[in-house]
Amino acid sequence: MRKLALFGGSLLALTSQITLAQEEQPPAAPPSETAAPAETPATMSASAVGSARLAPDRRFTGADLFDLAIAADPQISPDGRHIAYVRRANDIMSDRAVSTIWLIDTQTGAETPVAGRQGGAFSPRWSPDGKRLAFASTEGGSAQLWVRWMDGGEAVRLTGLPTSPSSIAWSPDGHSIAYTMLVKDEGPKFGSAPANKPEGAKWAEPLEIRDLLTYRADGEGYLEPGFEKIFLVPATGGAPRQLTFGPYHDGGPLSWSRDGRTLYFAANRRPDWESDPVESEVYALDVTGGGVTALTDRNGPDANPLVSPDGGKIAWLGFDDKLRAYENNQLYVMNRDGSGKRSLTADWDYGIDAIEWATDGRSVYAQYDDHGETKVARVGLDGGVRTAATGLSGGGFDRPYTGGSFSVSDGGAIAFTGGTATRPAEVQLTRGGDARILTDLNRSLREVKSLGEVRKITVASSHDGKAIEGWLTLPPGHVEGQRVPLILEIHGGPFAAYGPHFSTDNQLYAAAGYAVLSANPRGSTSYGAAFANEIDKAYPGNDYFDLISIVDRAIELGVADPDALFVTGGSGGGVLTSWIVGKTNRFKAAVTQKPVINWTTQALTADGPGFFGPYWLGAEPWEKPELFWARSPLSLVGNVETPTMVVVGAEDYRTPVSESEQYYTALRLRGVPTALVKVPGASHGGIAARPSQSAAKASAILAWFEKYRKGWTRPTGE
Repeated sequence: MRKLALFGGSLLALTSQITLAQEEQPPAAPPSETAAPAETPATMSASAVGSARLAPDRRFTGADLFDLAIAADPQISPDGRHIAYVRRANDIMSDRAVSTIWLIDTQTGAETPVAGRQGGAFSPRWSPDGKRLAFASTEGGSAQLWVRWMDGGEAVRLTGLPTSPSSIAWSPDGHSIAYTMLVKDEGPKFGSAPANKPEGAKWAEPLEIRDLLTYRADGEGYLEPGFEKIFLVPATGGAPRQLTFGPYHDGGPLSWSRDGRTLYFAANRRPDWESDPVESEVYALDVTGGGVTALTDRNGPDANPLVSPDGGKIAWLGFDDKLRAYENNQLYVMNRDGSGKRSLTADWDYGIDAIEWATDGRSVYAQYDDHGETKVARVGLDGGVRTAATGLSGGGFDRPYTGGSFSVSDGGAIAFTGGTATRPAEVQLTRGGDARILTDLNRSLREVKSLGEVRKITVASSHDGKAIEGWLTLPPGHVEGQRVPLILEIHGGPFAAYGPHFSTDNQLYAAAGYAVLSANPRGSTSYGAAFANEIDKAYPGNDYFDLISIVDRAIELGVADPDALFVTGGSGGGVLTSWIVGKTNRFKAAVTQKPVINWTTQALTADGPGFFGPYWLGAEPWEKPELFWARSPLSLVGNVETPTMVVVGAEDYRTPVSESEQYYTALRLRGVPTALVKVPGASHGGIAARPSQSAAKASAILAWFEKYRKGWTRPTGE
């Protein structure tokens, strides 16, 4: 599905939809941030440092965040005997998630560390014969490409690259490895300082000059001039060779033809690539001659090309661009020369996030979300669909987002990351039956901590009767019939979904005695394209009625105290939090996290300037200023009486800091109780990436709610 989320995701990733995106842990490997000090065990936890406790603390606390680990990117070997996966474990000494690669024997369950003791390691990829494992690692400094011989041989560094490699892809004969990498260019230059600088003088830094439409990106900061290009390096080491050139980004994933003569990739190579954030085509690259041929030509994104086992077909993902804020990614196949294009899922109302061919070439495995849960289906070339795996998880630690990843062996065994509402994602394996859990990364947590039970609830929206789903996290030890304070916690995106997945925020709130309601109002994904597009050109739309309805349902069930209601949410959830307090005084206190407050300033300062106006509101700010104002929570600030804290990452470029600052200032001018909380060094997508800050942010939210939990008088007229 397209997700240029307000919230989270790269503008260069085709399968992203600008979303006001979720708060999530960084990908398996921000190279500059994953390395643990050489003297420090990469998985040192809070409990390993020592404690003065006299007995186990059964409550889940902020300190427990340092004891958490999660599985990601499981890659099963061709013969199905081993799974290499990324283990992301929070490290108390570096205050970061450290990525290491581990190997699981699928027959015995034995685990062996592969890479990451001296630096972050990520992106494991098996050679076609399963005898070698390529990966990227920051050992020794910047991220480089490595290969380990799995028969007991050593790991060898293949490259000495200036920027991080990604999209690693082995050639069919195992002799070469293709990858993508940023090639830096010189930026624009206008003018200069005087030439007569005296020796030893301390002058100011030179001028910073930008000329790109998107000149900064969330999580990356101000972009260095340059373009992502495709390279090839011998699998036994040697000089890399650049294969693509020109002023456009040539992105992964990469897929080889079976004869090793062609690489397939996706890119927007049109002259207007900057102003069209959705467009891309599938290209065929002649590895020897360097010629590039477009295989698709429609208006809309075409990406993630994948060659069939016999080499005769290419599967890929995409959709027709209708200038809507959301579209389901469809699964397509075509002949390798670009002929015979057809959709296999035109009548299947789910957005597909990842694909992999079955070994027999008669079907394609596809990952998708269904009512807040992530699954893998096997889609036949005849369009038939059957479920192949369920229970995928792994969207991050802090919020209960859908997510996860999978891979398939030659024999059809599926390795995937799966978890529950009370268990972070583990590596699991299924061979057509029940899944087997192969790891137990948080056993000590599960054995000691009492976590809140999570229940699914459903309600008919007061607006039009549409079914709205949510998940209610109860305080540990909750007694049936006991009413407790309720926190309505709203997801970002808004094109995303919550589900029965582990969430540190929800468990911290529950441990403090609150029930937490994670709802999927209209606009959420996993309920079909029509449900998601209920907010197209209308956001925040009628989400207010959906959310209030499900809060009333929690009250009706005897769980929520109607006199102790609180609300928070991040990104798109921050938008809706600010919208809600502009429409009702029912909530005792609110915390809006990294919100959009003014759609005019958002559209012109965020890192998706080509997307928000045309796709979300259907115009640019100067074309319909009244529309932008009508959809802005700032237009309702005159109604707000609810004490409202504002939280934002200090380096947020998706919903820039100025959005939060506007709202805070407006609340102060109106005399509404408020506070502005900035998370130092944090981006939009990485606001909870560092465990100490994630814990502190949750603690600040609880402290704000506790301040108004007692003794607050509801304004008259409510």
